[in-house]
Amino acid sequence: MSEPAISTNPSERGNANLIYILYLVGCVAGITALVGVVMAYMAKDEAPDWLKSHYHNQINIFWKGLLYMVAGAVLSVILIGFLIWLAAFIWYIVRVVKGMQTLAKGEAYPDPSSWTF
Repeated sequence: MSEPAISTNPSERGNANLIYILYLVGCVAGITALVGVVMAYMAKDEAPDWLKSHYHNQINIFWKGLLYMVAGAVLSVILIGFLIWLAAFIWYIVRVVKGMQTLAKGEAYPDPSSWTF
């Protein structure tokens, strides 16, 4: 297996870092997460390979987080939905922070398609 690409150019990371920040702000003002996923879709094709993994991760965070939230809303009728919302919120924050840390190191995100942390 080959070593992951490491970038030493901080300017490449700006857009991806902004999207992660928009996702964090999205916990308070949900519309910024939508702006972030649109930005990730627009930037993913022209990015270097190591950065594409971050955009792929950001797109997955948005859609899987939305799926978890909808499942929580449906199941809130039987009260388990609130636990799903809590778990989804924790999952969302952990994935965003882990992505920001990996991006700050200039490394590719290890497994952007994962459903776990």
